[in-house]
Amino acid sequence: MTANPPIELVRPTAALEASYRGHVAEFLARGEPLIPFPIGFDLSDFGALLMRLDDCSRGVGIPEGFVAHSTFWLVRNGTEVVGVSSLRHSLTPMLLREGGNIGYGIRPSARGQGFGTEILRRTLERAVAIGLNEALVTCDKANVASARVILGNGGVLDSEIFLEERGVLLQRYWIRGLK
Repeated sequence: MTANPPIELVRPTAALEASYRGHVAEFLARGEPLIPFPIGFDLSDFGALLMRLDDCSRGVGIPEGFVAHSTFWLVRNGTEVVGVSSLRHSLTPMLLREGGNIGYGIRPSARGQGFGTEILRRTLERAVAIGLNEALVTCDKANVASARVILGNGGVLDSEIFLEERGVLLQRYWIRGLK
């Protein structure tokens, strides 16, 4: 039996630039929304992107209405970015409605391999490290795979709300008792 390849949740790094660009390119090629939102940040100057992500994690230079947020990359074999997560350090009224504390996305070619469950589990560990004892995670009701990932990490459905502006039913899950 072959061992699973090693998986790590890491802070963004220049060493993974080519793989990260490939990750973003897969979303764009499929016409999918860039989730979580930091993968939509400008890639033209990768060093500047890394500085921006670091600043965001410290709450520096973030736009009005935003909160400090840390970005992590789920990396397979030390070389391939297979997922990205965004951990929002606090919640605004808008994030309480939609978005929550954690957003994540898996590279389209790496889906269905358990990486969603793993990136959320490891990002929840990072949530504990910054002092959170609960996390709100949301997903569109149509995103059954994401709902399974959230439930598999202890999420409890709190509510469903219709987002008229996007025409979708949004599910809001709380994951409580983080340790």
